[in-house]
Parts: sequence; C-alpha cells; structure tokens
Amino acid sequence: MEAVPPGPGAQIAGLIFAVLLLDPDLVVREANPAAEDLLHRSASRLVGASLLAAVELDDARVAERLTEVDARLTVRGMMLRCGERAIQVNMTLSPLSSHPGWRVMTISEVGQGEMADDPREETALRAPAILAHEIKNPLAAIRGAGQLVARKLHEKDRPLATMISDEVDRIARLVDRMQRLGREVADPVAPVNLHVAVRSAIATVRAAGDGGVELVEEFDPSLPPVLASRDALEQVLINLISNGRDACAGGKSPRVVIRTRFASGLVSNLTFGRAVRLPIEITVSDNGPGIDPALRDHVFEPFVTSKASGQGLGLALVRKLVRDMSGRIGHQRDEHTGLTHFRIHLPLAKDERERT
Repeated sequence: MEAVPPGPGAQIAGLIFAVLLLDPDLVVREANPAAEDLLHRSASRLVGASLLAAVELDDARVAERLTEVDARLTVRGMMLRCGERAIQVNMTLSPLSSHPGWRVMTISEVGQGEMADDPREETALRAPAILAHEIKNPLAAIRGAGQLVARKLHEKDRPLATMISDEVDRIARLVDRMQRLGREVADPVAPVNLHVAVRSAIATVRAAGDGGVELVEEFDPSLPPVLASRDALEQVLINLISNGRDACAGGKSPRVVIRTRFASGLVSNLTFGRAVRLPIEITVSDNGPGIDPALRDHVFEPFVTSKASGQGLGLALVRKLVRDMSGRIGHQRDEHTGLTHFRIHLPLAKDERERT
C-alpha cells in the first residue's frame, strides 16, 4: 500500500522552528508545538492572545512594521523576551494574499541548526593543530638546550635560563590546546550526572581562586542524566565559569550564576542528517560589562579574544567539545539586565537508542 503523505497541518507541526498564524489585529490564531516550546506557553495560552502581549520585541522598528498589515519582514539577530527569558532570534513575517491582513510568522533561535558541517570551519580548526605539530619538536629542542645552558651558567645568570624554560612550557601548553582544537576523534559519550559534573567544575574554579566573585548554583535537581563526555563537559564548564569570573571581577557585586533546567526539547539540531533533541540547558551568566560588540559574532572562532593576555582558543575549544557531544552552545548579551549568558543544550542519555 502506498504511504499517505502528511498533510499541511502535520508538516507544520513537525517543524523545528516556531510558526504562528496572526489575524489582522495581531492576535495569535494558531501555534505549532515548536512555538509552545520556544515561547514557553501552551497553545491554549497563545491562541486568542495578542502577539505583543505574549512577547516583547527589543527593536521598536520591528514592532512598528508589524502594524503594517501587508508588510513582509525578515529580521536576524533580534532580541525577543518571553516573560523573564530573553533570546536572540531570527524572524520572518509573510502576508497571506488569499486572506488580506492575515500573516504567518516564523521564529527560530539564533544558532538553531548550527550542527550542520561546514568544511571551511573544519579546515580552520585543523590549521592550528597542523601548526602545533610543526612547533612542538623545535620547542623540545629549545627546552633541552636551555637546561644544558643553565648548568654551565653562574648562579646570578641562571634566572635567565629558567625564564627560557618557563616560556617554552607556556608555549607548549598553548600548543597542546591548539592540537586538541583540531583533533578529529571526539571523546566517547555516556550517561553523565549533570550536577556532579557542574559541581566538580565549580570546585575546580574555586580552588584556583574566585577573585571575590560569588559563584551561585541554581539547579533543577530532577534532571535526568545527559549524554556527554564527563571530562569534556567539565572542561567546557571550567572554561565558561572562569571566563565569567574574569569578566565581572572588579565590578560591583560580581556574580556568576550556573543554572540548569529542562527546556522542553525546544532545541533541535541536525547531526549526520538526523534531528537530535537537546532538552537539557546549562546557562552560565555573569554581570560583567560583556564582550566587545565588535567581537560578539566571532567569540567562538579561533584566536578571537577580548582579553589582553588571552590566546583566543578557550571558547573555540568549548564549542568544539560541545559539538562533539552533539550539543549546541550560544552566546547572548542582555543589556536590559546587564547579564552575559552562555547557554549549552545537550541531549538526554535515554535518547541514545533513538539516534542509533
């Protein structure tokens, strides 16, 4: 028997981005499941409500355009608020010629679908690893020569030889990070207790000195295990928490909040051509001044940094490790609250059978 293709309703219900049907008065008349997840409202609460009562738009120009019933609109990277939650989204608005005044709106969180492979990016990530390989052998020779020279120097000159060895060690550590960035084989994943990994990362950061920054845990204790590499996840969290601590240190009431929650499966990415639901969210937020606006769209690229002494590999490595776990990470600056958020989304361990 020939399979019956799904109808338009089933197709819209299966989309991973939000779809809203708006009447001429901007009242929501229909909402697909992805809209419920993204806006954190059930269809029963969305349908019949004004769009501008359900969400708040940070761009006044977009809000003004919504009042034009025949306007077509495409917006990228706009901040949208749903209650206390702020997200960066891409939005489209399409008028229905068959029904004057009626429009279809689509909303997708910025970064959704970023798991698609980009050969150019893979090449860019491998380049530091290739360079690191070529650097490592000369470094070992320089260090050995420095140690030999130190034995023959007078006591007063030995600090110079020690400085050479220390600098070689520092460069070697940087080279190791470059090699890890370009490594093609990912760490194996397994069920991981999320909060054990988070607390271990927080303990590591505290042991290195918190710099007077308050580290706050806001956990949902009911969350099930995630599918991840324990070591990779801890490394990701150590990097993000340390960055947040450094970003707000010296400010008024410096604070980094590590929050976990269930995100209702609102985020799906494509890995090897299949959708992977990522319902577990970890957010690391700090109340520092934020990243330079000129760098915000490039923070996960290699060698991009706003730190005077940074190498720009930390966040590039973070994104690689998260992607290796089939997860997703995004960055957002919320000027309204003065907070910088890094959000990680990971799959549930029980979903592994569905992906094989």
